[in-house]
Order: sequence, then C-alpha cells, then structure tokens
Amino acid sequence: MKEQQFIFWQKWLTYANVMTILVGILVAFAGNSFVFEIHNDYTREVFFNGTEFSPEILNFKNWLFGIIGGSIVGFHVLMILISENAFKKKEPWAYKAMWLGLLIWFFIDSGISLYYGAIHNVVLINLAALILIGLPLIMTRKAF
Repeated sequence: MKEQQFIFWQKWLTYANVMTILVGILVAFAGNSFVFEIHNDYTREVFFNGTEFSPEILNFKNWLFGIIGGSIVGFHVLMILISENAFKKKEPWAYKAMWLGLLIWFFIDSGISLYYGAIHNVVLINLAALILIGLPLIMTRKAF
C-alpha cells in the first residue's frame, strides 16, 4: 500500500470518528429532535405500539440517550486518539484494538437490538457505523 493511500484511509478513520462524536453529542442533547425522528418513530412502533411517549417514558428515554450519547463520545475520542497516534505509526496493536472495539460493540448492540425486535437500530445506526469505520480498517489491513 502506498503511503498516500494509507494516509487517506487513516484520515477517513479519524474523520469518521469525529462525525460519530458529533452524532453522540446529538444523541445526548437532542435525542428528540428531527435528526432522530425516524429512529424514535420506529422505537415507538416496536416498544409502544405506536403510541406517543408519556412524559415519564420521555424522561427515561432522555436519560438513557444521555448515557448512550456520552458513551458514544468517549469511545470515539479513544478511537481518534488511537488513529492519530499508534494507528498512524502502523503499530499492530492499534489496528487490532480498533477492530476489537468496533466488533464487540457491534455484535453486543446489534444482538440485543435484534433480540428485542429493534431491527431499525441495527439498520439505521449500527450498520452505518460499522461500514463507515470498518471500511478504512479493511483498506489498511496490509499496512499492518
């Protein structure tokens, strides 16, 4: 792999994680905004037979989204720090750590989502993140 190609994919990895941090901030502080309208509509359909969230459920959802958003931000800050340091230096542990973190999150989150019938979470969120972050990892495999 040419160094220019590696740098392109390494930067893609960093910027994909920056974008995910922005999504995490939105999840934490704007989970009921138009940005998540489709996800919220499917959630209401799957868990509440399409009825609107009661004020208590909305408070509970907002609390959970705050925690989830914070976790998203923290995880992806670590991914950026790895991408911009050890990954950039082509240290094998960094490549493995990024794959492990991504895949462990993906399979646990997606498995639980599928178990509870929240297929929309897998399709709208998880697969998009897996592709966005997994693609540069696939493309840089030979560099490690």
